[in-house]
Amino acid sequence: MPVTPMRRHWKSLALATSAVLVGLSVPALTAPPAGAATTATSATAAYDASYYDGATGKTGTALKDALNTIISDQTKISYSAVWNALKVTDQDPNNSNNVILLYSGISRSKSLNGGDVGDWNREHVWAKSHGDFGTATGPGTDLHHLRPEDVQVNSIRSNKDFDNGGSSFTNSGGSLTDSNSFEPRDAVKGDVARMILYMAVRYEGTDGWPDLEPNDSVTNGSNPYHGRLSVLKQWHEQDPPSTFEKNRNDVIYNSYQHNRNPFIDHPEWVESIW
Repeated sequence: MPVTPMRRHWKSLALATSAVLVGLSVPALTAPPAGAATTATSATAAYDASYYDGATGKTGTALKDALNTIISDQTKISYSAVWNALKVTDQDPNNSNNVILLYSGISRSKSLNGGDVGDWNREHVWAKSHGDFGTATGPGTDLHHLRPEDVQVNSIRSNKDFDNGGSSFTNSGGSLTDSNSFEPRDAVKGDVARMILYMAVRYEGTDGWPDLEPNDSVTNGSNPYHGRLSVLKQWHEQDPPSTFEKNRNDVIYNSYQHNRNPFIDHPEWVESIW
């Protein structure tokens, strides 16, 4: 099913500002201890363009390598700690008791995390079987691609690659699926693309994990690849980073992993690399 183009202006703005030092005051949420009740607290932290100094002036493979070096400086969390982290990173901005489910767009109580029907669980956007890294600390617990999702919808997505087309299903929120691919709802198509491309830059096979790479296939199985790259690039263009996505990047950086998704901060770098 074709995606309807949307008029956007981020690319020209990002290109114009990519080399400018920008001081941003962003709201950050303090990470709660494991098992503690999740409460949002105000804090102010600075993120500026100096984070990407090592990538300045680079393109292609050189840019990808530089970004890998930058974002690999990361604090890792356990899989059990992901539960509480997602209650903060994906908090509903209109209801602090809820999280927003990625594919469904549903606002659901934070307390309904688990494995039963009606619960939400931890969705690996880069399917954990693509490279067989499971839920071990590392790519299996990286918050930049872990999101809350309805248990049944998570099962429907399974480990399918991303592509256009398919049919609707219960609690789909506009997402579609067929026998070998999954199409997220329009509002998060770009989010999904940027999460996949983050994983491809962060995990290059140099730290004991598989070398994850995007390709143009929807039959990747357990290989360390994820598709479909041409469609992901289209989604990235048509759905630029939202306020929710940017805030999520800030919270992960300030309170949990202390690394960033570069394609949220610099959308123009997708085309520079791929």
